[in-house]
Amino acid sequence: MDLTERTSLNAELTRRETFADYLGLERNVVAASSAFFLLGIGEELWKKFLPKYLESLGAGTLAVGLFGTAKDFLDAVYQYPGGWLADHLGRRRAFLIFIALASVGYLIYLFSPSWIFLFLGLAFAMAWGSMASPAIFAVIGDSLPKERRAMGFTVQSMLKRVPMAIAPIVGGVLIGAMGVLVGVRTGFVITLVLAAITVLIVFTVNIPLNVGEAVNVRGVWRLFHSALKRLLVSDIIIRVCEGMAEIFIVLYVTNVIGISLGEYGVLVAVQMATSIVVYIPSARIADRIGRKPFVIATFLFFALFPLAVTLAFNFASLVLAFIIGGLREIGEPSRKAMIVDFAEPHLRARTVGLYYLVRSLSITPAAFVGGILWGVAPQTPFIVAGIIGIVGTIVFAATVEERFAS
Repeated sequence: MDLTERTSLNAELTRRETFADYLGLERNVVAASSAFFLLGIGEELWKKFLPKYLESLGAGTLAVGLFGTAKDFLDAVYQYPGGWLADHLGRRRAFLIFIALASVGYLIYLFSPSWIFLFLGLAFAMAWGSMASPAIFAVIGDSLPKERRAMGFTVQSMLKRVPMAIAPIVGGVLIGAMGVLVGVRTGFVITLVLAAITVLIVFTVNIPLNVGEAVNVRGVWRLFHSALKRLLVSDIIIRVCEGMAEIFIVLYVTNVIGISLGEYGVLVAVQMATSIVVYIPSARIADRIGRKPFVIATFLFFALFPLAVTLAFNFASLVLAFIIGGLREIGEPSRKAMIVDFAEPHLRARTVGLYYLVRSLSITPAAFVGGILWGVAPQTPFIVAGIIGIVGTIVFAATVEERFAS
């Protein structure tokens, strides 16, 4: 190799390193995010269609609402144990445990003879989406400096949401061709295969265990920064807005507006594609001007989404509504980076776990209340959710100071 070739090669390596640095592409972050990407492809084949799967197995609207409430409850109570395992056993071993537990849930979903068994499957399947969440936060916090964490969360969020954009279309096609029961169950089989491949990716995660002073859950709460607690309050209000309406969206757009499940899959893809498009530019701008305006924008779009769905009357107007739904992610990397920034290194996963434990436990009744409000009129849970979301946006804007959001 002559001097010119070596110079060209060095320049190419420098460009790659610069690009990787720009996007926060540290090896462990890439491995953990790739695991979420791969298993997410499987889960998103059927996750948005679970209410229809429940309905096909004989569940009524209240049972669907109760399923959503159970999902929120498990999402709450699994967060801190997931963080505890990630801090005590290490990130890699924790991920492997979560994949194993989730796979048991997929098997129960697959072979459930009636809707009641899906609640048991949910108890296992949620291990990946909920228990693993504090671990991925901790991996980004462990591997990247503060000034690059928002971009790290941006890349992780993009890899998490690309499956949300693509897989529901495939799932909708499967259901359209095979029917709800066979189509969704085919999705479960594909997810189990992808879970086995994900195990191989997780084995490449290698982060030393950061052992610190033993602290119980109350000690972790005492170490919460005051600004983090104020963020948590506003976040809870916003997630009540989301939880009250989210699980009923597929029922509203198919049963009330009258679009097909295949078209619903396209709408979900539009929503996720919108999120992906805004992630990187919003993260770069947030690094320069501060995170608060973007978190406010995120919370505002959470409020507007259910209202936009109720104003929609055909597929074209639903596309506009789901674009608004996609814009909800514009400040999510900034919000997540704020949480990690306030955490002690040896308590990082547990701090994230406790944050989401309190948040998710607080919103547990929202979906069930939404089911009751649906009984008044299908539009009611969406309108009430929008009003609650506006309140949450105002609370965040008024209580979290700019100096703590940058």
